[in-house]
Amino acid sequence: MSQTIRPETTPATPPRERTWPSSFKDRLTCPLPDFREVISVAWYGGFHADAGDADQIPVLRAGLPPVGPRDAGVTWVGHATYVLRIGGLTVLTDPVWSRKIPGVRNRLTPPGVAWSDLPPVDAVVISHNHYDHLDAPTLRRLPRHTPMFVPANLGGWFTKKGFTNVTELDWWESARIGDVSFDFVPAHHWSRRSLFDTCKTLWGGWVLTSGDHRIYFAGDTAYGDRFKLIGARYPGIDLALMPVGAYEPRWFMHVSHVDPAEAVQACEDVGARRMATMHWGTFVLSGEPVMAPVQEARAAWTASGRDRADLWDLAVGETRVLTA
Repeated sequence: MSQTIRPETTPATPPRERTWPSSFKDRLTCPLPDFREVISVAWYGGFHADAGDADQIPVLRAGLPPVGPRDAGVTWVGHATYVLRIGGLTVLTDPVWSRKIPGVRNRLTPPGVAWSDLPPVDAVVISHNHYDHLDAPTLRRLPRHTPMFVPANLGGWFTKKGFTNVTELDWWESARIGDVSFDFVPAHHWSRRSLFDTCKTLWGGWVLTSGDHRIYFAGDTAYGDRFKLIGARYPGIDLALMPVGAYEPRWFMHVSHVDPAEAVQACEDVGARRMATMHWGTFVLSGEPVMAPVQEARAAWTASGRDRADLWDLAVGETRVLTA
């Protein structure tokens, strides 16, 4: 089912009028787990790791320190949520400030940035429609004119919520605010928000490019050849925001999520100098020990021979800065 994707040299501009297919299942690279497999994992507790070590998850709620006009500030809020200050904009990735999302226990750590400490939000990027990445209660807290960049065929969800500035993109398409481009790129994942809408909307990651920096937000993804395609299309990525958690049991999760070693390899594939970890330490979605994702990411990074300073294994709420 793998689709052949040709890297382009210039981003495609989305047309004004869009007609989307009824399904994006042709973009899948692995068959999704069937109902019996899901029941088997749930029965044996594969979705419920012991959260007894949650007190070891580092939390550093220091607010948002100032960044220079040509610098990029990168702050981990938790799970796949980052506050990115790039090119004069404040951008949220997959914003989830809720204490609880459907189907899982309460979050293990508080959001790393208080909502009241956020500056005005200039844009939001959404990777896909799973509840741990598309959180309606959080989005309701934003002004309805906030620009939303979303995957193909997901725009209707936002317009029904009253948002008036929604841009839907297919893979390899691009939009812009000021000096920052927002490019939607492929991922090895899938979408579903109810029993009857599997793969009705697209999924992917985002490349944000300013005059000084390029940041890749992988969203949610398994491992595969699409990372090298992204690297070929977008050379010079300064930082890859990579998921490292929700990967056990491996026989079940490998179709949806990278493990820490695969995240490190994916960072290399896209040509990013640095990697920041995410998608761990917030919600219990799988069977690995709570601290295992970041511990294994550190080990894999060291084994790859890369500079330890270029692995940003951030605490919840911690900020790092890319300087110009």
